[in-house]
Amino acid sequence: MKRLLYALLMLSFGAVAQQKLYTSDRLTITTLSENSFVHTSFLQTDDFGKVACNGLIVRSGHEVAIFDTPTDDPSSQELIRWVQDVLKCKIVAIVPTHFHNDCLGGLATFHAVGIPSLANEKTIELATQHQMTVPQKGFAENTRIALEGKEVLIRFFGEGHTRDNVVAYFPAEEVLFGGCLIKELGATKGFLGDANLLAWSETVSKTQAAYPIVKHVVPGHGATGDAKLLDYTRQLFLRP
Repeated sequence: MKRLLYALLMLSFGAVAQQKLYTSDRLTITTLSENSFVHTSFLQTDDFGKVACNGLIVRSGHEVAIFDTPTDDPSSQELIRWVQDVLKCKIVAIVPTHFHNDCLGGLATFHAVGIPSLANEKTIELATQHQMTVPQKGFAENTRIALEGKEVLIRFFGEGHTRDNVVAYFPAEEVLFGGCLIKELGATKGFLGDANLLAWSETVSKTQAAYPIVKHVVPGHGATGDAKLLDYTRQLFLRP
């Protein structure tokens, strides 16, 4: 109850400093800007141990869109409850940004409560091939989600971390969700099992060219930052 009251107090005063609004063993939710929030859940991996995995919530009025599910059903249930109980918002769409578990591991939970899902057609293809929960509606190269007078842009710029990775841009607050295409400062290259190393740097360059004004950049794992994350990732994967 104290945690819920604190979150409501922070929201009522319009605080935009990066504050943790929710914390449990499975999930944390942190402010990024006035109307965007980072949700972080955890995935146990063989190669990298327990990994923190980021997703994004963007809000306009009483509607939100969510990018990437938490990694499993229980943490997804927590996220949905928080959006409904604390933000008092309707979730108009859940968008997995690629087909790995850290993006759609909890997708069945969203479907079970009637929240529609949207993804790159390649994500639908790959999720089907890997016998994972399949997003409901596909798009080819780009699309947008309307949220009470504002919009979020979703676009596939090319291969990188995977063949299907997309990014989301919230122009109203200059927030870019790069997902696993973008690395935190100082990160290693990470898991490369489905990567296109030859295309990765160029894909990031295309993202920078399309969205030259970014205040906040959210990587798939690790600390958020600004446009420096794009520069770092592009340099990390430059072809020798």
